[in-house]
Amino acid sequence: MRDTLRRPRRRLLALLGSAALAFAGAIALPGTAHAANVLSNPGFESGGLSPWTCTGNLGSVVSSPVHGGSRALAGAVTSSDNAQCSQTVAVQPNTTYKLTGWVRGSYVYLGVNGGASTWTTSPSAYSQLSVSFTTGASQTSATIYVHGWYAQGTYNADDISLDGPGGGGGSDTQAPSAPTGLTSTGKTSSSVSLRWNASTDNVGVTAYDIYSGSSRVLSVSGTSATVSGLSPSTSYTFTVKARDAAGNVSGASNSVGVTTDAGTGGGTGFKQAAPYLFEGWGDPPSPSTVMSATGIKWFTMAFVLDSGGCNPAWDGSRPLTGGADQSAINQIRSAGGDVVPSFGGWQGSKLGANCSSASALAGALQKVIDAYGLKAIDMDVENTDEFENEAVQAKILTALKTVKANNPGLRTIVTFGTSTTGPTYYGNRLIEQAKSLDAGIDVFTIMPFDFGGGSDMYGNTVNAAEGLKAKLKSTFGWDDATAYSHIGISGMNGLSDQQENTTPAIWTQIRDWANGHHIARLAFWAVNRDRPCPGGGVVSNCSGISQSNWQFTSITAGFTG
Repeated sequence: MRDTLRRPRRRLLALLGSAALAFAGAIALPGTAHAANVLSNPGFESGGLSPWTCTGNLGSVVSSPVHGGSRALAGAVTSSDNAQCSQTVAVQPNTTYKLTGWVRGSYVYLGVNGGASTWTTSPSAYSQLSVSFTTGASQTSATIYVHGWYAQGTYNADDISLDGPGGGGGSDTQAPSAPTGLTSTGKTSSSVSLRWNASTDNVGVTAYDIYSGSSRVLSVSGTSATVSGLSPSTSYTFTVKARDAAGNVSGASNSVGVTTDAGTGGGTGFKQAAPYLFEGWGDPPSPSTVMSATGIKWFTMAFVLDSGGCNPAWDGSRPLTGGADQSAINQIRSAGGDVVPSFGGWQGSKLGANCSSASALAGALQKVIDAYGLKAIDMDVENTDEFENEAVQAKILTALKTVKANNPGLRTIVTFGTSTTGPTYYGNRLIEQAKSLDAGIDVFTIMPFDFGGGSDMYGNTVNAAEGLKAKLKSTFGWDDATAYSHIGISGMNGLSDQQENTTPAIWTQIRDWANGHHIARLAFWAVNRDRPCPGGGVVSNCSGISQSNWQFTSITAGFTG
């Protein structure tokens, strides 16, 4: 979190910590009716993966090392893919199931999507994992998964068992019909929208998997999808397969070839002037008063943190709804404005670090999206627990990809620190992972302050933004205009923690540069500090310099992109 005693950013490599590997506890209820293993091909003795599917095509069946029989699963984890292998099965509602499996490798997870999971570190020998979960009142399918951890090496899994009654009485071996009529309904320089006709199945279709070539890039429940994170002026071939609750997969649909538009500056089409407002710190002002005085419409609301168990709360303690933060948001919206909540920050218990998986993190983000009907969210990725932890970076980006797919039109922003010349090692790594994961991030926002020296805040900010532009161009293949349209700047008004001084005149120069280069977002920390106190130092409720009330907010309101 940006606070008045902010420490310099450390550059040491963050090791995987216990917080990043926290997991949801198992829920064990009495009265389970035991049955044969519900899973198909549980020991991979068929010699193939089906009906298991693995992300990135990183799963394979091997003959050594095995736990039992003559085959086992190997997941070839990379720095940007945890090689998750999953199988969807039919289950009965309101029923307790026990999931067990034998795993080998560094930080291997076993669990059920949207529910309990567990993990172990057993680099050189197989060990057994076990977790129980209870299905919901109307739940008829469950997706079981096993995965390793980013950059931790290949893992093995074998003899996986889901003990409990099967769904619907009897084994479903009939695959759905292949989807038909696949067509493209629209495209940009970085995305393609697709639509197809529904498949039929003897029990019911639960998902459609979209493939680009041989790689599965997206799974949805409906008959349309938008694949994002693509490169401009590039040809792609898409197909779709249907999948049922038992994991039976249809044949492929017809293929459709699409060439994305050229990167001619259309960019994201997203422009946002949104200074930070914090209801738990710094004598928070009345948002309507600030809006009336300045013309500002958007605020970035800080910060959503973890209140325990991967549950979001304002500052980790104030209620998600019904408290001071919702009152401020209601006031902003009543005055014709809107908000983008910011998750994370410099300190506190963060969802990105503490949620056990990308799917769990996506669920926490979804709670906030649903609570406020959001158009955009910001992930403020800082400190060693998130920014300087590549595995947590990947978890955050994967969760953002998930909520973006599940909430059409939602804009996703990542905010992170920078050097005076552009992204640091971890900033570059974040951008590279966003590309590798096809996360579809709309805006990469840098925080050009607390550089560790330097008094030319305008020059340093521009140089940092130009460095970010160069990195986006080289990573995504964008032209200058498209790269600028994915850039955000979030400064610190007045005195920074390291006594750098951004004056109203300098902030005006930065705003004008941002408009001239048509970037996507302009913000600063914080409206709480946008009041004069010359000689007051770095404090929470004023800027430490001579200025008028809400002067930086007024300047920011002039950002149009």
